[in-house]
Order: sequence, then C-alpha cells, then structure tokens
Amino acid sequence: MSSHAQGREVVDLNKDWKFKKGEKDYGRNIGFVSRDWEQVDVPHSYNKEDMQLGRDFYTGDAFYQKELHVKKEWKDKRLFLRFEGVGSVASLYVNGRFIGEHKGSYSAFAFEITHSVDYGKENTILVKVNNEARKDVLPINHFLFPIYGGIYRPVSLILTNKLNISVTDYASPGIYISQKNVSRKKADITVRAKLENKEKQARKVTLRTVIKNADGKQVAREEKEITVSPQGTTVAAQELRLKSPHLWQGVEDPYLYTLTTSVSENGKETDAVTQPLGIRRFELKAGEGMYLNGKKYPMYGVTRHQDRWKYGNALSGKQEEEDMQFIREIGATTIRLAHYQQSDHIYSLADKMGFLIWAEIPFVNNFSGEEAANAKQQMAELVRQNFNHPSIYIWGMHNEVYSKNQDEYVAVLTRELNDIAKTNDPDRLTGAVSGYGEMDRPANLGGDVQGINRYYGWYEGKIGDLEGWASGLEEEYPGHKVILAEYGADGNIDQSAEELPENRNPVSGKFFPENYQTETHIQQWAIIEKHPYIVASYLWNMFEFSVPMWNRGGVNARNLKGLITFDRKRKKDAFYWYKANWNPEPMLYLANRRDNKRTKPDTTVQVFTNLADISLTVNGKEVPGQPGVNDKHRVFEVQLQKGVNKVKATGKSRGETLADEMEWILK
Repeated sequence: MSSHAQGREVVDLNKDWKFKKGEKDYGRNIGFVSRDWEQVDVPHSYNKEDMQLGRDFYTGDAFYQKELHVKKEWKDKRLFLRFEGVGSVASLYVNGRFIGEHKGSYSAFAFEITHSVDYGKENTILVKVNNEARKDVLPINHFLFPIYGGIYRPVSLILTNKLNISVTDYASPGIYISQKNVSRKKADITVRAKLENKEKQARKVTLRTVIKNADGKQVAREEKEITVSPQGTTVAAQELRLKSPHLWQGVEDPYLYTLTTSVSENGKETDAVTQPLGIRRFELKAGEGMYLNGKKYPMYGVTRHQDRWKYGNALSGKQEEEDMQFIREIGATTIRLAHYQQSDHIYSLADKMGFLIWAEIPFVNNFSGEEAANAKQQMAELVRQNFNHPSIYIWGMHNEVYSKNQDEYVAVLTRELNDIAKTNDPDRLTGAVSGYGEMDRPANLGGDVQGINRYYGWYEGKIGDLEGWASGLEEEYPGHKVILAEYGADGNIDQSAEELPENRNPVSGKFFPENYQTETHIQQWAIIEKHPYIVASYLWNMFEFSVPMWNRGGVNARNLKGLITFDRKRKKDAFYWYKANWNPEPMLYLANRRDNKRTKPDTTVQVFTNLADISLTVNGKEVPGQPGVNDKHRVFEVQLQKGVNKVKATGKSRGETLADEMEWILK
C-alpha cells in the first residue's frame, strides 16, 4: 500500500516481517541462531503477555527482518525508513550494513538508506530490538510501567526527489507552523520549512504554502522563489494572514484547517507536506485556569497509558480511537499523556476531538546520572515531531525525579530540558511534576507550570487532606501556576466492602475494594472544583495498565487506579461519577452496584446524576434523599429487607424518563 503526494511517496511496510527472539546471555546460549523465523505483521510486541503477568518477563534482543524490493526507477530518488516507535533500542541494518541506532521506545526516528540499497533487487532490512532497562536510556527501569519490546508502531518507506522537505530532522514533518495575534478578527501564521538539496548545483524553486478550510476551500496562499543550496539545510519562512478565522475551540468546536507547504521546480510540484492547523491561543492564568481564545475553558483531566490487556502497546488505530472515545464519553476536556510520547495518531485524534494535551518524555521515577544525552534527544524529538498539533498546550519534562539542591543533576538537567523546549517552541508552556506537596523542592519550578501529584487517602494521609494542601499553597504561592498532575486510588472492580477499610497497605496489600476508589474520587473532585487555584487536574488513570514489578490489590502486575479495566470491557463507578460531573448529556447512575451482598439493613445508596430532580425507590417504596458533596451527588438512607431488594432511581430530562436499577441482597 502506498500514498502519493506530488513527488513524495509513502509506502506502508507493516506486512510480512519475519521475527525471532534472542537470548538473555549470548555468551552461554546462541540457540536463537537456528530458531525458525516467525511470520508477523507490525505493530508487534514480543512482550504482550509476559510483561502483563509478573516479574518473569523477557528483556533482551529480538530480530525483525523484511525483504524489500527496491525498484530501478527509484535510483534518482532519496529513500528513508521511518519507524514510529520501537521498544526500546533499535539497530537498523540494510543488506548486512549497519545504518544507525535509535535509543528510546516512544519517539519516531528516520534513517536515509539511499546509498545502502541495491536497485532493481530484493534488499534485506534487519532491525535488532532490545527492551532491557538501561542507565543511559529513558525510562531507566520497568518499575512504574513496562518497556515493551518490539516494532510496536507502524513503519514506512518514504521516497522523495533529491530536493525535498527534510525527513530526518528528528523525524519531524520538516515544517513548523507558528501562530501570533490570534483573535476572531485575524490570525498571523508563520511556516518555517527545512529544505535539503542533494543535486550537484544550487536550485531555484518555488516555495508555496496553502491553507484550506474544513470544506477544502483555499483561504490563504503565499509563495516565493528561493535558492536551495546543495550544502547543509536551507531554512525558509513564509507568513500568511487569515481574516475572520474559525477558531479551534477545544471539545466545543475543534475546527481544523489544513496547511500544505510544497516545493515546485519549473512549474512542477516535486514535494509537499500537509499538516493540521487549528487556530487557537492558550493562556493559563495563575489562580484562575485555562483561557482558550480568551474564553474560560474547563480543564477536566484524565491520564492515559497506551497498553492494553493481551496486546501490550502494539495497538491498532481502531483501538486508539476507542480509547479516545471513552475519554470523550466521560466528558474530559484535557489529557495528560503519561509518561512518554504517544503515537502521532493519538495526537491527531486529540486535534480532531478537541482535547487539550499535556505531552511529556519518560524522565520518570528515578535517574542514573547517565541519561542526560538521551533525555535531551527525547525532548527535542517530542517537540519537533509534534510541533504542529494544535491540541498540545504544554511540554512535560519530568515526573517524580529529585535533587537535594538546585546545583545537582536532576535540577540542572530539568533546566536544560526546559531550554530545549523553549528554544524549539517558545510559544508553549513547559512543566515538570513532583510527587511531594511542597512547592520549593530543588527540582521544582524548572518550567512554566508546577505539576504536583497528590495521593491523599492512598499513599499518605486521609482523602480529605487534599483540601488543606490546596488551601495552603493558595495562601503561600498565590501567583504560581499549579496543576494537580495525578490523584486517585486503586480499585479492584471484583472486590467490594460494605464499609471502607481503615487500614490498608497501598504497596503490598491484596484487598483494594472498588468502593474505596469511588469514595476517593467523590470527595476529591468536590474539593478540586472549589479551588480555581488548581488550574488543571488529571485523575490517575483512565485505564488500568501493566506494572510487571507490582503485586497489589489481588491482581499481579497491574495498576488498578484506572476507571476502566485493562481490557476496556468494564467501567468502574468512578467513571460514572466524573461523567455526571463533566458530561452534560443527561444521566443518572446507582453507585456500589457490585457491592450487592449486604449484612446491615440500615445503609446508604448513592446516586450520580446531572438531573435536577430524581427519586429513589426501594422495593417500590420511595425514599427521601439529600444532597451529597455537590449538586451531582445524591445520598439516600435506606432500610433493606431480608433477601432481594430492588433499588431504582428515576428522573426526567426534556420530558424523557431516565432510570437505573440494581439489586442488593441482605443476608
């Protein structure tokens, strides 16, 4: 399969790879050499099962091989192999010749192979992959999430003419779109294009940029003649102005233009790159929140890990879209894509659906002192590869890594990462995240925004302690931009407790009833919404995910803080709590429905709803209720009878009756 774009051809290389796994210790065992190749397609992960079951997982080399027929007529072209994601260190060979190595599982990379292939013949592409945790590659361990192995995102062959828009600029699109003076009256758009010329002489070309609206109608155009040197890279800029632009207004109206920058020679278009253009202006105001195009924008936030039960991180586009639809259903408006760069398809879906995105690199949990070069590489890759996505509002630099003073490694490296982000993209925010509640820790304040993770009621203190934390910072640091970057609690959907457990061990405990997670989110969201000082918040996590080093809550190798199960089949009560608060679609939901075996006749029923008036009946008899923590929470004190009790909540919206039912059994 291939697609053409005026001289540029992109060939899908996802089918018909051969695969074999290596050995942990080549010195003692080279049995993999004679092992038969397995036929696979990519995306593919060789850890989609073992890393989801526990500590006994394979880390080490694996090999992917593919035969590629290189046509004779490509001899005057440039050829590039582009990998969207390989976990974690990839070494590329063409016809046995080493081409290059890429370190890092989550960013794309591209290598030119023009001079290493045999034209008119079959060529052998070999990729050696290794997913061992390494001190010089982020992340340096498997503790918070697994580093799956494999070519787990798509692969393509890109063919261009000898004069082309850059492909190997950190595997970026080669053009960078900036916006200034954005309003409903006008918007000034600047495009910088990086051009390369592999002809022998300088060439005069026409650089053209065209903006089209969502209906495909041209609304702006700029072109100029430039000379592209055969030496180095030629950077050319173009400026366009849109009058009365249709603004990208988040989930309310995620309107997208398209912008195409092309190169023409002698009247013939020879290369072109098309990117999304969402015209918008972000302003994050301390103590108030996000303003999108001058309008207050609610920051209802979730976080996402990219893996899934029995698939590892080798997800299809359809599965990624399903994840984003779940996030839309809950009513979220912003997503922290944690803790690493996610697929270009995910960012593109965010553009189309209107989510504001926090994008970050996997400098997380711990450090070795040897990862600085790779951290800087991954920061540059994150920014350059995703520069044109209108949904991204902030670049994340680290999560829960620390220094004892401002002169030590993490604090210094964070400032260097901030400089890379700001140099590449001066218009977006930067942020870093601490797992401690204090503002003035040495590794803090290296970016424009301070993110802080708070797990009150889980790893420390009580659920309600979030209130005192927020109030204390609000009083002491009123001018700081503060985001609650993570909060929540584990909840095993198959465990329940009639009364919330007072004593729990969040690290090695085996009983994490869903009810406790539900209560955590009920109380803490009610606190968050009262504190505009918290300019954005991100619940942890939208989906359960694998943690091979853990054994907690009755499920091995699993983080159970997700609101949806790892297989995406079941939604927990907390999902519906946020849906009632965030999604305006009329709803009501009876909580604790899985805690249906009761021992006490006097008990409480909770209803999550955004309806103004609802009623509750138990065994056909109406029960009076009262407000809960906010106007989306109703509480009913009920009397159960022996045996089966039928509980029903009803309400009306626009003349239509909504109802939810459950059964509780009193022993």
